[in-house]
Amino acid sequence: MNSAIDYDVTIVGAGLAGLQCAWLLGKRGLTVLLVDRKDSLAGSIHTTGIFVRRTLEDFDIPQDCLGPVVRHVTLYSPARRRMELVSAHDEFRIGKMGQLYERYLDRCSRVGVKWLPATRYLAHERVKDKLIVGLAAGNHSQLSCSITTRYLVGADGANSRVARSLNLDTNREWIVGVEDVFTGVPLDGPPRLHCFLDPVIAPGYLAWVAHDGEDTHIGVGGYVEKFEPVRALECFKSTLSGIVDLRAAALVERRGGRIPVGGILGNIANESGLLIGDAAGAVSPLTAGGLDPCVRLSSLAAKVIESYLATGDLAALKDYSGELFRARFISRLWMRRVASLVRNPAVVELGCAAMRLPVLRGFAAHVFFGRGSFPDVNAKHSDEPVPNTTGALL
Repeated sequence: MNSAIDYDVTIVGAGLAGLQCAWLLGKRGLTVLLVDRKDSLAGSIHTTGIFVRRTLEDFDIPQDCLGPVVRHVTLYSPARRRMELVSAHDEFRIGKMGQLYERYLDRCSRVGVKWLPATRYLAHERVKDKLIVGLAAGNHSQLSCSITTRYLVGADGANSRVARSLNLDTNREWIVGVEDVFTGVPLDGPPRLHCFLDPVIAPGYLAWVAHDGEDTHIGVGGYVEKFEPVRALECFKSTLSGIVDLRAAALVERRGGRIPVGGILGNIANESGLLIGDAAGAVSPLTAGGLDPCVRLSSLAAKVIESYLATGDLAALKDYSGELFRARFISRLWMRRVASLVRNPAVVELGCAAMRLPVLRGFAAHVFFGRGSFPDVNAKHSDEPVPNTTGALL
């Protein structure tokens, strides 16, 4: 089948970033096509889905799509020496991501967004003031249909095909994470994040147990050239006796994927399209947290796109430059470089011992409980809260 249908904006990728941007644009009256390779958003989740306090305070995430509040973090050295961190605030909640995606897709439909599942983006070409976008059904590589659009948005992950087609920047540094999700794990004490610094099991990142009393996520992450993720995960799980009891647990699913950690990319927009979410590198370089950045950057993207399509003035895109944000990440980018080089457990052990000192304990608490995961956008592009649709990875 070969057809041509006009849309103002075509968004490739229906993760949190793509869904947020599509809803905001549809609410503003633009015609939007949302495309994703998956036939259902409830499956093949790639993120643990930990929402931080800043996101929970600034955006109205549906409460029934969130797990219990987490205030406690236990940090483990390679020798499994513990450091306990407790916040006075409701710091984290683990999202029920499949349910959340479906809820957000429903609100997109309510504002007229066209949903096209099980469809792959192939390529595009510019013809006068529009783009002709080629799409393929399922995993086929042959053209199934084409559509015309005024603007293209890449929300298609760390290894974005849209970014390459638009000649925008692409991610060149990432870690790989893999985790198992369990139910039926008894909770001993309050909901808690267990974070393990171990350069053997998780080189350049960490291993984790996120246990809120409902689901338990057990995972490892690191530079793929330095470890075998699945083998590392199995090894890690075998060491958790006394921390979590998996004897009666039921495995729900295995998740995994790439996480960009090179910081937000510099060139993420041009006259034909822009990037959001992981495709734009909108992930904290140090903690690898991406949900807060993707929601904020997608909200800014919607405003910029609306302005650009209304005026045709390229100046409308000037506020959507990663270079404006990268300066806020300099210290984290340096810490990421250091983390990528440390391979000796003894060095990490010394670092963990130092963090237990009062002068550095505050730094550790700031890393986990701070509110600086992504810089605020320009005041004239203030964040727009997400409505409560129930009443209306880290």
